[in-house]
Amino acid sequence: MEKIAVFPGSFDPITVGHVDIVMRALPFFDKIIVAVGVNDQKKTLFPLPDRLKWLDQVFRDEPKIEIGSFENLTAHYCSRIGAKYLIRGLRNASDFDYEKTISQLNHIVGNGLETIFLISQPAFSHISSTIVREIIKGGGDAISFLPEKIVIQPFLR
Repeated sequence: MEKIAVFPGSFDPITVGHVDIVMRALPFFDKIIVAVGVNDQKKTLFPLPDRLKWLDQVFRDEPKIEIGSFENLTAHYCSRIGAKYLIRGLRNASDFDYEKTISQLNHIVGNGLETIFLISQPAFSHISSTIVREIIKGGGDAISFLPEKIVIQPFLR
């Protein structure tokens, strides 16, 4: 049986920290689906097609990585595509407290869906999409927080 994992997120925008987590998780799985969770209640800076395009650009050369998107519960998406694992990155203790609760709920709702936690490398532990969005909205230079293949400024609307 193929070991499939999902790395869910808003990726608004994708950061170098996200890329690091995915690449470090890759040896453990046959396939990783980097999936954008669409939540109508959450206001995003970048439209879904742009976020999907950036994910495709970043992971294009890795045959074990696919890009996807979903609405509603992550656990239901995993069930639908046959994924038995979730990948989550942890930057700090606050992330752990939040993610632990979500993983326990996903395990119940997802019929045994397992969450694999990877601790962020120190070089990336201060980076979040929220912070990067604020830098971009404020007109700052966020290039060091973004994957090399991503150019954000032309996408601002």
